[in-house]
Amino acid sequence: MIKGLTSVSNRVMQRYLPDPFLFVVILTLVVFLMGLIITGSTPVEMVGFWGDGFWSLLTFSMQMVLILVTGYVLASSPLFKKGLRALASFVSTPGQAIVVVTLVSLAASLINWGFGLVIGALFAKELARQIEKVDYRLLIASAYSGFMVWHGGLSGSIPLTIATPEHFTSDIIGIIPTSATIFAPFNLFIVACLFVFIPIVNRLMMNQKENQYYIDRSVLDEQEVEAATVEAATPAERLENSWIVSMIIGLLGLFFILYYFVNNGFSLNLNIVNFIFLFLGILLHGTPRRFINSVGDAVKGAGGIIIQFPFYAGIMGMMVASGLAEEMSVWFVNISNEVTFPFFTFISAGIVNFFVPSGGGQWAVQAPIMLLAGEELGVSPAKTAMAVAWGDAWTNMIQPFWALPALAIAGLSAKDIMGFCLISMLVGGIFISIGLVFI
Repeated sequence: MIKGLTSVSNRVMQRYLPDPFLFVVILTLVVFLMGLIITGSTPVEMVGFWGDGFWSLLTFSMQMVLILVTGYVLASSPLFKKGLRALASFVSTPGQAIVVVTLVSLAASLINWGFGLVIGALFAKELARQIEKVDYRLLIASAYSGFMVWHGGLSGSIPLTIATPEHFTSDIIGIIPTSATIFAPFNLFIVACLFVFIPIVNRLMMNQKENQYYIDRSVLDEQEVEAATVEAATPAERLENSWIVSMIIGLLGLFFILYYFVNNGFSLNLNIVNFIFLFLGILLHGTPRRFINSVGDAVKGAGGIIIQFPFYAGIMGMMVASGLAEEMSVWFVNISNEVTFPFFTFISAGIVNFFVPSGGGQWAVQAPIMLLAGEELGVSPAKTAMAVAWGDAWTNMIQPFWALPALAIAGLSAKDIMGFCLISMLVGGIFISIGLVFI
């Protein structure tokens, strides 16, 4: 049954899912029309909302470019390649590859979402180099499916936000400790189920007879980045090929990383993950020239992020400023009761996530509505918040926004993996719903 559903899902996605850039353009037009029809905003107002929001994700866009570039640079270093190869050497069959890459991605995403996005895709590529007859699309989809768990993990933006003093909803719910969200029984149940069943589902999607996508492993064999010759070099070229320069600046970066963890504990965010990747990459490449050459290769895959993220920011601008996101949330509140409210909150967050693909941004939109409604129905604010968090994470499986870094690393398009991700999303949604409603 799983193979049959996967086959249908893949055919639909291959036929109808456009390129991620066209997808975001279509979303832009859909939100524009919905704003006119549902909120009564005028065309001029909607254009203003779109333009005002267009550049609101510039900082985040640069962070995502850096997570891709620095992750690629680190992975292309000789030492890191050997480490990935050593880890991949324990895997001997395509089925094992699918299961192991899913587990690695789940574990990495539970620690930090940015870390999980990059490590899963890099490890999947290394497995594809070493394992014969493994479906490359399913392998990358399995790596991306681990991202589903991120908002229930240690870097979940919503549970961390409401655990922070003076957060923007503190006057409504006060401070909610992570013991009531991330480490609550219902959340641990959901995480445990995803760790058990998502690898199994991904393995069951393997089709031994048809529709396999094998990649030429020689294409994945990246050449070592060579340093320029230093014979008869100019002073500038000697500096470019000096390991001393890399050592000095690399050690400076490592000292800051140590300083950060001493003062903040094991608190990972996107900036410190990028910082770690960057300076480890500088050190492990040995010379500035090798590092620069690797960066030049890495940035070739960043075009999708650079172009598409401003369009998503524009969509967010229209959703928030027009009141469209609020209207959608209120509709789900109106059909809920004290039992179904967490489920419908989860579903509404999953829908809003298509148009506001940012956990923090989505919480800013939905929190005032959902928290007050949950309070009236007797639902704990912790569960309401985590319902929004899991809805945000859930539909990321078929939202190209978050898949772009993994797709750039893998060299695939969104339609290559979204058919598999749809099945993982549907199965994951079952256990998320059970945890939110019954635990």
